[in-house]
Amino acid sequence: MSGPVLARGGFLAATAGLAAALTLSACGGGSGTTAAPAASSAPAAQAWSFTDDRDKKIELPKAPTKIVAQVGAAAALWDFGVRPIGVFGPHKLEGGAKDPQVGSVDITKVTGLGNVWDEFNVEQYIALQPELLVSSMYEKGTLWYVPEKSKDTIEQVAPTAGIMLTGRTAGQVIGKYEELAKSLGADMQGVPEAKARMEAATKELARFKDLKILMLSGGADSMWVVNPPEYADIMHLTENGLDIVKPDKVDEGGFFQTLSWENADMYDADVILYDTRTQALTPEEMKKKPTFARLPAVKAGQLYPWRAEAPFSYQGYATFLEELVANLAKANELP
Repeated sequence: MSGPVLARGGFLAATAGLAAALTLSACGGGSGTTAAPAASSAPAAQAWSFTDDRDKKIELPKAPTKIVAQVGAAAALWDFGVRPIGVFGPHKLEGGAKDPQVGSVDITKVTGLGNVWDEFNVEQYIALQPELLVSSMYEKGTLWYVPEKSKDTIEQVAPTAGIMLTGRTAGQVIGKYEELAKSLGADMQGVPEAKARMEAATKELARFKDLKILMLSGGADSMWVVNPPEYADIMHLTENGLDIVKPDKVDEGGFFQTLSWENADMYDADVILYDTRTQALTPEEMKKKPTFARLPAVKAGQLYPWRAEAPFSYQGYATFLEELVANLAKANELP
C-alpha cells in the first residue's frame, strides 16, 4: 500500500522552523509586568485522553480543537461534526474540484498540507500550531500519507493518533472514529439518522446472497482482484450476506491478486464491482480489453461501482450501501 515517491525539499528548514516555533511557544507573547490573573468562575478544562489503534494512549490537559487529519480521517471526522483545520493526502483534483477521498470536507475552509504521496508541508503544519494529528493506517504503526523522511519532525509538533483500517469491519472502523469524535466533543448532528440508514441498507444485503460478486480495480496492463479480508468495507459486505470472490492466491502484502487482462476471465461472477478511484480505469476503458468485454457480467450490463473511498462514517456508508443495494436489485444470476 505505497505510492509513487514525489520528493519535496524543506526538511532542514522545517526542523529549524520547529525549533523556532517551540521556542516562541515556550516564551509566550507580550512584555512588561504581568498582572496576577483574575479569579474565574469558569470550570477548569477537563483532561482528555484517547487510546488509538497502535495501543498508544494520548493524554492532554484538555480536548484538542486544532486538528490536522489525513483526508480519509478528515472525511470521517467531518461527518461526526469535527472540523479539522488542515488536511493532507489527495483532496483536490486537477482543475480544483474536490477529490472524492475528502468526502464532505469543505476544502476552502482547511489548509492543504499536501495533495500527493510523500508531500507534506512541515513548515505550514508548524504554523498551524496543531494540537493533534489523526491518520488512518493500513499497517499498524504506519500513519498513512505521513512521509517517512519527515515523520520524526512531524511527531514532535503535536501528538498523533492512528486508526487501523485492515483486519476489521467497516462498522468497527466507524465505531473507532465515533469514539474519537465523541471524546473531542463533536455535535453528532445527523449521526443517529445516518446510522439508522446504514443499518437498514445493511439488512438488505442478505437478499443478494445467491449472487457471485467479483470486486476489482483496473490498470493499464493489469487488473487486481481484491482480497476481501484486507478491506474493512468488503468485510462488512461479506459478514452481512454477500458472496464475494476470494482470489486463489494473493500478492505480497495480501491486498489483491494481480492478473493480466488476458486472464480477466479467471473467476466466474454474476456481478462485477469496479474501483471508482481516480487512478483506476473506467468501465469504458476496461471494456476495450477483449477478454474483459466478453465476461458474462459485462455483457449483461451487471457492472457497478465499488466506492472504495466512502468515508468511515454512518453518512458515508449509508450512501455507499444504499447505492449498492439499488444496483444489486437490478442484477440476475447468470447461467
